[in-house]
Amino acid sequence: MVRVLVIDDEAQIRVVLRAYLEREGYVVEEAASGATGVSLVGTFNPDLVLLDIGLPDLDGLEVLRQIRMTSPVYVVLVTARADEVDLLVGLNVGADDYITKPFSPREVVARTKAVLRRGRPTIEAPIPPVSAAWMFPGLTIDPERREVRTSDGLVELSALEFDLLSALASSPGRVFSRAQLLERVWGYAFFGDERVVDVHIRNVRRALDDDAASPAIIGTVRGVGYKFLKEQS
Repeated sequence: MVRVLVIDDEAQIRVVLRAYLEREGYVVEEAASGATGVSLVGTFNPDLVLLDIGLPDLDGLEVLRQIRMTSPVYVVLVTARADEVDLLVGLNVGADDYITKPFSPREVVARTKAVLRRGRPTIEAPIPPVSAAWMFPGLTIDPERREVRTSDGLVELSALEFDLLSALASSPGRVFSRAQLLERVWGYAFFGDERVVDVHIRNVRRALDDDAASPAIIGTVRGVGYKFLKEQS
């Protein structure tokens, strides 16, 4: 049974979201404050958290940071702020997606389903044969283990960042537009700012130590999108 935690100080929003999510068969718990939400992550053990940024006690981004200290749970930010900096910072500290207010409850359900379709690695997963990995000069991507390695060792990527890198690496040299990456990685018709792709590309480059000014792994095609630069070895 999928569990969803809604952290929002507006009671009417919580009521509406609960009704729509429960109609889909999800088990829903609510929190009206950040502190309560952080506590419920530990006791309710949700599969996904819908987190309002504008909470009365703790800033939503601080709540997100605290959640990430103990849990890999999917987190979707809900924001009414026009200031894009808050949004981008949120994505950098571990949000999986975001929704802006006002929103349609049906949109929230669609986003929730799409995020939950993403797989996370589990220690119980069988170890695939070495041949399953994609080998590039100085870089190995293993889709089964969901691992990325460079000459320096294992690279730490979030589930979404791994999916983004894999999408690019699946077709070396092909230019993907932001819209194509959103559809392929996020898995639905995206309603927000396409520049969310840029934020995650920057995170992947940072993790791979790939200089954006002189990249060796992910290239930028100005005005179009991104492409994977390495050829399979």
